[in-house]
Parts: sequence; structure tokens; C-alpha cells
Amino acid sequence: MKQNDWKDRLNVVYSTNPDFNYEAEEQDEETATLDPKDQNLRVQLDRKNRGGKVVTLITGFIGSDNDLKELGKLLKTKCGVGGSAKEGEIIIQGDFKQKTIDLLLKEGYKRTKGTGG
Repeated sequence: MKQNDWKDRLNVVYSTNPDFNYEAEEQDEETATLDPKDQNLRVQLDRKNRGGKVVTLITGFIGSDNDLKELGKLLKTKCGVGGSAKEGEIIIQGDFKQKTIDLLLKEGYKRTKGTGG
């Protein structure tokens, strides 16, 4: 990376000091993804703010967004439905609570908890 890359100094327009060093903001490091056996996931059914539709909600994932999306994609594919994965939770459209628990256990997630919904 160049020392004076303009993208790193978007808030500084111009400096007359020839020795001025632009300080770039530190990027937030992504959370390291825990091993599946160390994850403490919670699987539950949810109806709140969804127009009466039921979704399977998986919460408690600790790790990077890419790993979360990868796990979400696997679960959505295995269940054959849509959903989303963001902000540490995975939403699977429909009532797939038991199937999701079975899939997570098969993938090595040891401490999955099924809760009421």
C-alpha cells in the first residue's frame, strides 16, 4: 500500500507541512471464528414482527461475517428454503427447528440448545 494513498486520508484536504504524516484509522478486526464445538448456538422459532410467519432463528454465533454467511447458506440449502445471515444470527424461513438442530450437530456444533418459540 502506498504511503500517501488518498483513500486513507479522505478527511484531510491539504497540508502545507511537508513532513505531515496522514494517520489512517485502524480497521476493526473481525472476530476470530470459534470452533464448532466451542460455539454455543441457540435454535428457536420466532414470529415477532414477521406478519404471523414462523422462522427458525439461530443465535449466538461468534465469528466472522463470512463464516456466518457460509453456515447460513449451508442450512438454507439443506432445508431448501430462503433466509438471511447477519449480525450474529441466522434466519431460516419456516419451522425447521429440529432439522436445523440435527444439521448443526452433524456439522460438529456440540452445545446447541433448542428453546421454545
